[in-house]
Amino acid sequence: MSQNRREFLASASAVGVAAATAHAARLRGTAAQLGNFGDIRMVRTDVLEIGYEQHGSASGFPIILLHGFPYDVRSWDGVIPPLAARDYRVVVPYLRGYGPTRFLDTNTPRTAEQAAIAQDVIDLADALGLDQFALAGFDWGNRAACITSILHPERVRAQVAIGGYSVQNTVTPGRPAGAASEARLWYQWYFNTERGQRGLTTNRHDIVRYLWETWSPSWDYTDEAYGKSSPSFDNPDFVDVVIHSYRHRHVNVPGEERFLAMERRLAQRPPIDVPAVVLRGLESGFGRPSTDPSGDEDRFRRLVARRLVEGAGHDLPVQRPETVSNALLELLG
Repeated sequence: MSQNRREFLASASAVGVAAATAHAARLRGTAAQLGNFGDIRMVRTDVLEIGYEQHGSASGFPIILLHGFPYDVRSWDGVIPPLAARDYRVVVPYLRGYGPTRFLDTNTPRTAEQAAIAQDVIDLADALGLDQFALAGFDWGNRAACITSILHPERVRAQVAIGGYSVQNTVTPGRPAGAASEARLWYQWYFNTERGQRGLTTNRHDIVRYLWETWSPSWDYTDEAYGKSSPSFDNPDFVDVVIHSYRHRHVNVPGEERFLAMERRLAQRPPIDVPAVVLRGLESGFGRPSTDPSGDEDRFRRLVARRLVEGAGHDLPVQRPETVSNALLELLG
């Protein structure tokens, strides 16, 4: 990155953070709207006010941790301390539709196609003045990390891909899978109906808790643990964002015009050319991962390691946080 661009990003970051400080204070004071989000910061992009937490050294090399659906930043609580102790700058954002993150314009469509979630990562990094960074993500967050690595490899020092390669073809409808695989995706078919949209609106916490438990069936989630994340799902855009994401991926609603070319490129499922570690939970409710590494080796051209993790379900950072932090430390040296 040129010196001029660095100076521009640093200046933009200072302005954006300063402008967001007052807004963050207002958000913290609106307990009924936000719930208890603790010590959050806000930064403004062209589309969003993104809420995030920051840990470790403000001058350290940045690591961005990206949660998925239906989780929030609390999934990373066990991953953060070893990274912060090594003086990394750990940035943990709430995705669009979660927690304190808000759209700037009430008229902006509440879209959440994969390209939009990935663009949010770059917009966040630009707003914070981050030239390069490392990424780790699972579920939606892993998809965003994969796409960011594909489209902006010069900015991604390393990636921990929890669940492997997750870029979708949103241009051509996929073929039906076997009965067991289709059954595991019941929530996606449900969200593609009007009943499903009403159900998520009315029963969001029941649905989210059920997905937590079925996607990590060997893990015992406490009410206290769920209570720490549950305010994130009361975001006023949560339902619209989730519904659009699952309808768009099955080619049932259009995405944003500005992402059409990007989605066409991603439909080719291009490989990832940044140093990567792939982690797969052996006790995922989506089924046990294959022991054959060839698929991950084909998708991740600079694969450093592929690990099948005992005792971990879909939200692997919750159950085996040390595996994630160790992978990041390994990649970053």
